[in-house]
Amino acid sequence: MPGTFTGFPREAITFFKGLEANNNRDWFQAHKDTYERACREPMQALMADLRLGPGKISRINRDIRFTPDRSPYKTHIAAGVGGYYVNLSAEGLYVGTGIYKPDPPMLERFRGAIDRDASGRQLHAIVKALERKGYDVGTHESLRSAPKGYRADHPRIDLLRMKDIFAGSAFKPAAWLSTRKALDEIQRVMRDTQPLTKWLAQHVRGR
Repeated sequence: MPGTFTGFPREAITFFKGLEANNNRDWFQAHKDTYERACREPMQALMADLRLGPGKISRINRDIRFTPDRSPYKTHIAAGVGGYYVNLSAEGLYVGTGIYKPDPPMLERFRGAIDRDASGRQLHAIVKALERKGYDVGTHESLRSAPKGYRADHPRIDLLRMKDIFAGSAFKPAAWLSTRKALDEIQRVMRDTQPLTKWLAQHVRGR
């Protein structure tokens, strides 16, 4: 119900520290109640209180079919809602927005919007404004040269070389994460990064 999020209990950080050291089924089953109470239930309450629509909370189980890492569990809990992303782990809390490794058609829309003068200049201004506020703006992967079909001397070549984009803030574990102030901080980041969320919705996601 709305109004029920009061932060992430300190046990959540302790739980993920323990999981990092004991990533196996026996340990997880012995501490599953802590995960549900201190991690998953608060994230569900947060999604309700944000009132941005239905949130999608990640599963704790990892897909180990195509990776040499056989660890069965993720060492974080994440949720997406309204174009925003929230992640809690032993390192603390991350809140941000962006697109993550888009498929080829979406990546081409992203580059096309950067290339066009009006939308490209708008994104450049959004990025600079966020950086001035101290937000981390970047990409998970960048090309070494201009993408095919674009000039190497393009005025926004740094943006064009990005294969995705994100903007957000990371918060180290602190007492306020276990209070209602956590909601205020999360909403502040979402308000500040909203211009990027809206730009992506209009020019890339098509909604």
